[in-house]
Amino acid sequence: MAEILPPVTDPALLGELDALARRHRAAGGVVMQLIGYVGTSAESLLEKLPAPVRGGLDGATERALSGAMVAAERSRGIVSDRPDWLNRTLTAAMGAAGGAGGLASSLAELPFTVTMLLRAIQGIAAEHGFDPASDEVRLECLRVFASAGPLENDDGMDLSFLAARATITGPSMKSLIAKVAPRLSAVLGQKLAAQAAPVLGAVAGAAVNYAFTSYYQEIARVHFGLKRLARDSGTDEGLLREELVARIAK
Repeated sequence: MAEILPPVTDPALLGELDALARRHRAAGGVVMQLIGYVGTSAESLLEKLPAPVRGGLDGATERALSGAMVAAERSRGIVSDRPDWLNRTLTAAMGAAGGAGGLASSLAELPFTVTMLLRAIQGIAAEHGFDPASDEVRLECLRVFASAGPLENDDGMDLSFLAARATITGPSMKSLIAKVAPRLSAVLGQKLAAQAAPVLGAVAGAAVNYAFTSYYQEIARVHFGLKRLARDSGTDEGLLREELVARIAK
């Protein structure tokens, strides 16, 4: 029989949860609405992408995630964590460069953007007192990617996606990447479609990458903020997650 946990009543904890819920909603603010409009237009363009590109998005995303895990981790010993605004600026520049050359350069830019996003997520994990080099935190960073991206409607349930804990082994990491990839590739496909036209693609690439970085940084702060709150208060993380999702859905 499942253990029934008492509701959260501590005013301090409830205040922290309210703050996290506001941060989550802020990720879908004015910039996200603008990029959401671009994403809606991109959905119709997605069908015009070459069939091999559409059919290979899942595989390309899975390879990008696998490579990003290695590259982002190695870079931590060389380059220190950067502030949020600098991550947004750098990824926007990469998106502009990728979009300027149309589809070919956008595809080439994709793994670099994924690596930058993952590195930003790892930096936020470290900021909250978690070790990005540990297998557990590496899994948690991937779970941030499992959230709906800025070009997708998000019902706030991303925090419970893949909530079941897997045994932390190499095969489990590969399995999790394989599960995350299709969810992320649907969003990245819209990104590619928005960047497909040269010149205009540069503007779209910069805007989409800026939005991606802003979104995932905010989601990472909610995700690891919740974990830190559970750790520091000694409260069950699942209970706090349920309380947070209820607040986000209000």
